[in-house]
Parts: sequence; structure tokens; C-alpha cells
Amino acid sequence: MKRILLIEDEKNLVRFIQLELEHESFFVQAADNGKAGLDLALQEEWDLILLDIMLPMISGIEVCRKVRSAKKTPIIMLTARDSVVDRVSGLDSGADDYISKPFAIEELLARMRAIFRRVEVGESVQHECLKYRGISMDLDARIVHKDHQTIELTKREFDLLAMFMRNQNLVLTRDMLLDQVWGYDSLVETNVVDVYVRYLRNKFDASGEESLIQTVRGIGYVMR
Repeated sequence: MKRILLIEDEKNLVRFIQLELEHESFFVQAADNGKAGLDLALQEEWDLILLDIMLPMISGIEVCRKVRSAKKTPIIMLTARDSVVDRVSGLDSGADDYISKPFAIEELLARMRAIFRRVEVGESVQHECLKYRGISMDLDARIVHKDHQTIELTKREFDLLAMFMRNQNLVLTRDMLLDQVWGYDSLVETNVVDVYVRYLRNKFDASGEESLIQTVRGIGYVMR
């Protein structure tokens, strides 16, 4: 059950929203002023905050700023004020969406569903990252760092490094690397692997340190 925090001082509107959302199987807790709402927002975990812009004690804009500085909880601003300045202020303070009173409950529910979908997609997208000896490799963003410095790689260099990073401590033959990086039907010779390994060594090996990729004579290469 998703938990919704409603920070609104209009009692009739609170009752209306609470009944409708509970009917949709949400858990709803309400606060009727900015201070109480901010305390609840920071002290407990919520799936979404519905936040009025005009509140006693602490304004909705200030509540939004303080929540956003501490948490990523999605926020929809509720307000009777519909000027461009108000909309911009709400969004600039960290709100995810903005809905003007009066509104149909169907519109509010649709906006809530849209935010939940964005959150779920964001949570499902987890970049695959590999690490080894100060090297971090983001396979999805195709970014490589060594000791926090970005290393520029060509597509082929990146794919070859990824093969080694994924198979640490395993000896990879030249034929295996050629098949996986260049393609099994590639017409290039196996010595191209040696050339690209040298490119990687030139970019990653430091003077006096053991090479990133070690040669296994007569077989291929290994990262260990």
C-alpha cells in the first residue's frame, strides 16, 4: 500500500482527497500546517507528498525546499493560485508536478500514477558497473574512469576492456577475444587483438606498476 502525506489546511478538501485516495487503496495521513507537515515529511517515509502552496506557519514552497534538500520523495503542489510565477516557484523549489484547485480527482490520480511510473522506471534502471584496480567502468553510459580521471576509449577499446573486466582472472585466448569483440565472422587477423591490448596498456598502465593486462604466452591474455 502506497503511503501518501497530504499537507493541506482546507478541511473540506482534506476530507475529500483522503476519502477518494483511501477508496483507491492508498494510506493517507494529513497535516494542516507547514510545520507539522514538514516534520512528518522528514521523519517518516512516504511514496508521495501532496502539498498546498498556501499554508500556515511554514509556506508550501519552503516545505518543498526543505524536503527536497533531504529526500527525493515525489511532491505534487496543490494551489488555488494559477499564475505562471506560482507554477515556476513551485517547480523550482523541487516539486515534481503542479495541479490547480479546483481539480477533478481523476486528474490528481492520473498525475500520481504518472509520477509512480517514473519512479518505478528510475528504480529499475541500474547501470551495470565494473571495477578493478582503480578502474570503474559504466557499461550502460560507456564511461571509464581510472583514479577518478575519465579515460577516452574508442568503441573497440571499450568493448575489449569490458571483456577483460567481466572475466577477471580468466585467461582469454585471442580467438575468444576476436569472436566476442570483433564478431565471429570478422575477417581481421588475430594479431589485431595484440594491437588493441597495447592501446589499452598505453592508456591505463602506470610506470613501475604491473601491467593491467598480462600476457599468457602461447595462449592469450588475462586481467588479474
